[in-house]
Amino acid sequence: MQYPLAPVDPLYSTSDLTLWINRARQQLAGESESIRVLGTINTIIGQRNYNFSNITVSSVPGVSGPLNVRSIMYGLAGGQVWMRPRNWEWFQLYKLNNTAPAQGLPQVWSQYAQGATGSFYIDPIPDQAYTLTCDCVCLPVNLVDDSTVEAIPPLWQDAVCYFAAYLALLSAQSAQRQADANRMFERYEEFVDRARKFSNPSVNRYLYPQSQDATIINKLGVTPKSGVGG
Repeated sequence: MQYPLAPVDPLYSTSDLTLWINRARQQLAGESESIRVLGTINTIIGQRNYNFSNITVSSVPGVSGPLNVRSIMYGLAGGQVWMRPRNWEWFQLYKLNNTAPAQGLPQVWSQYAQGATGSFYIDPIPDQAYTLTCDCVCLPVNLVDDSTVEAIPPLWQDAVCYFAAYLALLSAQSAQRQADANRMFERYEEFVDRARKFSNPSVNRYLYPQSQDATIINKLGVTPKSGVGG
């Protein structure tokens, strides 16, 4: 996948442009959550905490690893059972605050460390090896050349060049280039918004991730103009 930068400027080296393109791809993947993978990780008897880096997501080409975990299920009797997510403070108080922790089927999990070096804890402590299936938001591998597999879906890819141009222009010590950088960022946001709209189906659009809340006007107490809404 080639990402033509706009504007192209001989003042920027190829290595810098490559760096900015890959940084733009990382930022886009995190914001859009457009790379989703069902990864797996096996529990270890008596071990409560697990690192994102140990979740297997290699089934999808072009993926470097998880950025966050949306949900977890564990395999049991030929099927899967959902585990309840909890915030860390709740988990620490009600699960870790125990002088005699029990072992058993994992039922609750909580994320602790954040981002690509993140981790999560589970409770009860596993009494045997279970296979956990994690719904992961993932990051792409860095592009090296045109043969590198691009994990970012089409339409989302269209936004990458604008964020890369934003980073390039932002690096310059010029008021004009700083202004140009802001315009590139506006274009980036425009294309991210368009990609999200296209990715969510028209039917029941508001049931899908990152959709605009259909009831936001009521929640904010805003009275629509005459002839608008309804």
